[in-house]
Amino acid sequence: MKRIVLNRKNSLFIGNARGGRSAAILASLTSSCRRHDVDPQLYLTQLLVNLPSARRGEFPAWLPDEWKRRQAAQSEFGNL
Repeated sequence: MKRIVLNRKNSLFIGNARGGRSAAILASLTSSCRRHDVDPQLYLTQLLVNLPSARRGEFPAWLPDEWKRRQAAQSEFGNL
């Protein structure tokens, strides 16, 4: 509940509609990361590094829940 109140207060200083859209996208991604128990910093770092070379059809694989499954599979495969 505290995050919602803080976000409402911080949203007063977004600036314009484009900034608001960007802030909403980032808030949605970080909330999804928290919900799926994913480290948001690690997720966003890998997303920003790899997204420019990704094809449009690969975008759903970069959602936090799919990314977590792929990371788990890679770490499981790496431990063999």
